[in-house]
Amino acid sequence: MVDGYERLANAIIKQAANDYRSALRGLKRNPNYDSAQRMKRDCERFFRSQWFNALTTLDGEWLMDKLRGEVGYYDC
Repeated sequence: MVDGYERLANAIIKQAANDYRSALRGLKRNPNYDSAQRMKRDCERFFRSQWFNALTTLDGEWLMDKLRGEVGYYDC
């Protein structure tokens, strides 16, 4: 059974993944889109953070690569 803390951690990671996908899609349409650039940077900082590592056993770099592949964003 998943407890409340685990559900919260999963929800935080899921939202960050959704935000990252959205930012990458925005940057595919317009590489100069400031808001998307900031969101991408913020998400990447989160996926590489100690907080992310405290929330999950996932590898943040692996997750970012997977999300980039889903979106088709390869300009890293």
